[in-house]
Amino acid sequence: MNTALKHWREAATVILAAGLRHTQSADSLKTGLEKVSDIAHRSAFDYQVLLLKRSSSSGFMPNAYVFPGGLADASDFSSEWQEVFQSFTKAPNYGIGVVRQPPETRPPIFATDRAQLGSPIPGDVAFRICAVRETFEESGVLLAVPKHEESGIRVRTDDARDSDPQPTLTTLSGLWDRDVLSKWRSLVIGDSANFIKMCKELQCLPNIWALHEWGNWLTPIGTHAKQRRYDTAFYICFLRDAPHTLQDEKEIVHFKWSSPAEVLHSYRSKEIWIAPPQVYELGRMCQCPALRDLHRFAWQRSLEGCEQWLPIHLVAPDRFASILPGDALYPEKVDPSGKSGGVMKTEKSLEELQRDSANLHRIIGQDPYSITVQMNITPKYNHLPPLCGTDVDNPTKNHSKL
Repeated sequence: MNTALKHWREAATVILAAGLRHTQSADSLKTGLEKVSDIAHRSAFDYQVLLLKRSSSSGFMPNAYVFPGGLADASDFSSEWQEVFQSFTKAPNYGIGVVRQPPETRPPIFATDRAQLGSPIPGDVAFRICAVRETFEESGVLLAVPKHEESGIRVRTDDARDSDPQPTLTTLSGLWDRDVLSKWRSLVIGDSANFIKMCKELQCLPNIWALHEWGNWLTPIGTHAKQRRYDTAFYICFLRDAPHTLQDEKEIVHFKWSSPAEVLHSYRSKEIWIAPPQVYELGRMCQCPALRDLHRFAWQRSLEGCEQWLPIHLVAPDRFASILPGDALYPEKVDPSGKSGGVMKTEKSLEELQRDSANLHRIIGQDPYSITVQMNITPKYNHLPPLCGTDVDNPTKNHSKL
């Protein structure tokens, strides 16, 4: 964990996508959102995504539906993990592969030398451990591999594209009784360090190999001095079937498995609220309604790298916007401390600014439920642009970027 950071708290989140074949019925999910929106939104997709509703008393984004994840803990960087991952410590990044992105352009959350901060665990590994741990705490879903199956783990030993065009979807182990997992879940929620003890006692490894690097979002710098700021590593994981899921009734009060388009439809209908990063990433997933295609894309793309995205607020007379890297209005230099440059103001309308800007990469809206993405640039690192507006409702009619 980078304790040297003064302005940002490091975190990790994972987008869980699960196949529909054996998905639980809507009645059994107990999400409080049983209302089915539109059958077309579901039929175009053969997978669903897990979203968790934060408590109304949460200090950050209360009542929002978010992907599983949370703050990195010192225990995620503990040297004790070397014993758990003993068979993989000699492989580059413990076998998750080496990103081709040049170190000088790599986001600091990934590029920071953790050895200089006192941890022998690579950041690429530690943040995956964090994502697995937080997912277990918040939803009860344990992304783990039994120790006796570690010989079958697919290791990526270099930065070349994998020769297999179709990686295998992840199947969760049914080895452990739910009562046992429930006991350990309570212990891990009470103390993150117990996650290491759990893995040792249950003879399992966090499945860091099932998580593929997806992005890096920073909390926008606001006008409030005490605003929480997070530097979050985004991963994506593909499961064959939706697993048994339950909320912790503390930080998380509901959970919801839905297709990306269905989530965006519920958001636009003001049934749920999701933050701009969720809107953007779900829009990306709408480019591909087939789980196996999206999995193959994420597997191959994950070693390309990603950009660090710190949205800059733009206040205009008609609407508000978050300006993202690559946009013509994005500042050449951004002060990450938040002392300056966090908010821009203009007397022009966003429509005027759109006409004046050659390169667009911005999130715009009139209220928290109306945001959409304007983008005419090519994403870096072979990533996907998000589908927006009416395109989301008809994903199969769009030409996929995959």
